[in-house]
Amino acid sequence: MSEQEVRLDQPTDESRGRWGQWRARIAQRRTANLVYRIAVGVIGTLVLAAGIVAIPYPGPGWLIVFAGLGILASEFAWAHRVLSFVRERYDRFMEWFGRQGAIVKTLSLVLTFAVVVLTLWLLGTFGLIGGWLGFEQDWLGSPIF
Repeated sequence: MSEQEVRLDQPTDESRGRWGQWRARIAQRRTANLVYRIAVGVIGTLVLAAGIVAIPYPGPGWLIVFAGLGILASEFAWAHRVLSFVRERYDRFMEWFGRQGAIVKTLSLVLTFAVVVLTLWLLGTFGLIGGWLGFEQDWLGSPIF
């Protein structure tokens, strides 16, 4: 290959940027690369798990899932494939959901509310708040705690 030919599968130093150059230096050292990949795996898995737990609740559950998968995809090809798959399915579902009528959207809202209330009850939140307010009832307490 001549000097003028550029390999398309290898980024140049200019295209990598500071982060890419820093990562390339780490990749050259076997132990540092292993430690880095383990750290990315642990952090990405924790963020992904938090996102999965947060999905049924109002708020950024799916955003957290995508962030966790994005962290993992920065180092692992399998995570990049999963991220693409999940993003495509999510987009399709949201497109489908947007076309639904008021009944489906209302049922979705009721189901979300039920999941939140059930989880708060199982975690003992209602018993705790009831105790603070002087309203102590047995049925407010968690059946698992």
